[in-house]
Amino acid sequence: MISGILLQITQQTTAISDSLAQAATAASEPSEMKLSIWELALKGGWVMIPIALMSVIAIYIFIERYIVISRASSEEHNFMNNIRDFIHNGRIDSALSLCRNNQSPIARMIEKGLIRIGKPLNDINAAIENVGKLEVAKLEKTMATLATIAGAAPMLGFLGTVIGMVQAFYDMSMAGNNIDIAMLSSGIYQAMITTIAGLIVGIIGYIAYNVLVARVEKVVFVLEARATEFMDLLHEPAS
Repeated sequence: MISGILLQITQQTTAISDSLAQAATAASEPSEMKLSIWELALKGGWVMIPIALMSVIAIYIFIERYIVISRASSEEHNFMNNIRDFIHNGRIDSALSLCRNNQSPIARMIEKGLIRIGKPLNDINAAIENVGKLEVAKLEKTMATLATIAGAAPMLGFLGTVIGMVQAFYDMSMAGNNIDIAMLSSGIYQAMITTIAGLIVGIIGYIAYNVLVARVEKVVFVLEARATEFMDLLHEPAS
């Protein structure tokens, strides 16, 4: 009787030890089977190639435009004060030289106004506005491409997911009665990789585009303010 009880206790202890060993092994397996980001990207298929290209283009456009817009928004200290002094003293050539030595949208806009001095004020104002529009168009160069990437990358990711899901269900249909959960889960997670990548690129592109738009709007505000200041300056001698 006692020996039987001891035998049962021994068997239960052995079973518990085996279960703990199996649990420890199972817990250690996921860490060994974890995939890196690079391996996940490779499992996304050919759709990951254009998404990756879009990400590189978006980052390049953002950095390049950010630098250009930052330079355009910088303004020389006392620039308009010097222009005012030159005009009041009748030194138009010196004012033109100052504008040509200052490579900024504001300087180019004021230079156009200085060249038109002597003509009707409406013509001067129209010339300044045209130059301002051209300068803003230069700043917005390639930003449409960034907006396109922000919208196209998620759609391309969804396309990759749909293609992957079709392929996964086709493989399951060809497998017949040999379908298992591993086949189903692997096909689905591989298909979802492109959606994740497309959404990431789309979000980055969307944020980058809006940051650039906000900075361009600030430049537009400065250009309008300086154009108004210049036109007021032309009225001063007559007042």
